[in-house]
Amino acid sequence: MKMWDKNSFAHGSPASLTSSLVQRTVPEGEEASHAWLNSLPIAAAIYRVDISGAKRIATNGQFDYLALGRARDAGFDPCYFNDLILDMVDNGRQEHFERWRSPDNIRPLDVEISVSRFGNEVPHVLVSLVDRTAEVQGNVNLRREMMNDSLTGFANRIGFEERIVDAVDEMRSEGSDKKFALVMFDLARFSRINESVGVLAGDELIITVAKRLTSRLRSSEIIGRLGGNEFALFAPLEDVRGAEAIASRVVKVFDDPCKLSNLEIQIDCAVAAAVGDLETDDPMDVLRHSQIALKRAKQSKKFELFSADKLDRALHRFSLETDLRRALERDELELHYQPLIDLESGQLNGFEALARWNHPTLGMVSPMDFIPVAEESGLIVPLGRWALEKAAKTIARWEGSMGDDLPIKVSVNLSAVQLLRDDVPKAVEHAIRSAGIDGNRLTLELTESAFVDDPDGARRVLEALKALNTNLAMDDFGTGYSNLAYLQKLPIDVLKIDRSFVSDMLANRDNRAIVSTILSLASALGMKTTAEGIECAAVSAELKGLGCTNGQGYYFARPLTSEAAYAFLSSRSAPATS
Repeated sequence: MKMWDKNSFAHGSPASLTSSLVQRTVPEGEEASHAWLNSLPIAAAIYRVDISGAKRIATNGQFDYLALGRARDAGFDPCYFNDLILDMVDNGRQEHFERWRSPDNIRPLDVEISVSRFGNEVPHVLVSLVDRTAEVQGNVNLRREMMNDSLTGFANRIGFEERIVDAVDEMRSEGSDKKFALVMFDLARFSRINESVGVLAGDELIITVAKRLTSRLRSSEIIGRLGGNEFALFAPLEDVRGAEAIASRVVKVFDDPCKLSNLEIQIDCAVAAAVGDLETDDPMDVLRHSQIALKRAKQSKKFELFSADKLDRALHRFSLETDLRRALERDELELHYQPLIDLESGQLNGFEALARWNHPTLGMVSPMDFIPVAEESGLIVPLGRWALEKAAKTIARWEGSMGDDLPIKVSVNLSAVQLLRDDVPKAVEHAIRSAGIDGNRLTLELTESAFVDDPDGARRVLEALKALNTNLAMDDFGTGYSNLAYLQKLPIDVLKIDRSFVSDMLANRDNRAIVSTILSLASALGMKTTAEGIECAAVSAELKGLGCTNGQGYYFARPLTSEAAYAFLSSRSAPATS
């Protein structure tokens, strides 16, 4: 029989309730009257224990009902019970927990058994029984609620983690040579559905998805809802290739639109998986790996299978995040300045300020590596503010050195994430006021992605920036989601043509056509243009012939330190700005 942990029950010891009463009222000898048993508030009996075994001497009505009535129906064995009492006495155990279960396995009885010894020459013990069935069932129900998602009935995160650990342990005990997969999937646009249709409709959607997933489950698989719109599936595998097959089966759940009231909503999901080996892998590590892969799947919009090199990259990104935070705190970053050249006159028109990070151990870290880390972690806000203030102070220092108004503009990049998370107009105003420069000295560059999610909000920000007399440029034009109808409503001064179109425009007729079209569009809208990635004289001449305003690239100069940029400025004549 199973021994129950007494600490799992919140109660006092029955033995403690009766031992003092026993000592006072029970005389020695079997002939003594035991009528006092009926006054006890619990089921109790007196047993005589000697070398021949344990023998029941007297009982009260509650004991008769519990042990000889209900317990007998639940498989009570008097001989076993007598042996148990003897064993408890011999080993000095005062409490024991038993589960008596009926043959039909429907009516288990959970009983706490307590023994209190008394008597001198002839040992007697007071045996008390307390029915803990309701408490045990209550604990079971509470645990079930704690481990399950109330909306879907699936295991929640805690329950899922516990169940997959148990499943792996069972596979190992069976000597299985299979692998196992953890497939993660995340419902796209779920937050938008909640916002647009309401939380109740969102719940209805989750329930619908849960029903569909249940219909696709196999008996050996375990499913859990780990978060609002995040699900996980555990499945044994014959080989690694089976993970993608499982993912494909899951995705088919979303082929048909979900009906919510009078709406039909098409649900997409990001899907990823990680595969574990029974001999070497901890299931919790595999779950973590699948979550890393899911993050990549959200970006790539395709199925992602975790691999060790992806973990290395993820760890590297976290390490970069830590180091970048410290670098910002210690002012270890610097701005380099790449010249912007007037293609018609060849004169200097300005610089683009570019963040550079010379890591103490890694050396120069590419902005392609640390800018995404900054955006993901939220460090883009302090990084963006630092760049604005650094550029503004540099402009002020150059103006002071030249003894005249600076005849150029300096461009500073604004991240789309920064635009969402920060009060950019306030940050720009603080930078130009602190440096004591005119807003016209700054050109603020934004990518097309800044306008995708909230074009009206972006337009309001741009108008606030124009009110500060700054210039605005749209960076990497042509690579994103340009809405030409909306473009004419934005207060954009400059269109920057992405290097992907410029670098091989002489050899690629399509790229040349794209560049020509952008230049014509800018001219029609009264905007200036800057071509990025110019690396030879022929491309520069071609762009000049097409009417491009400014050029930028290694053909003219690489990004320069502030000192080298000032020397470059001092050596070149530049036209006065309007």
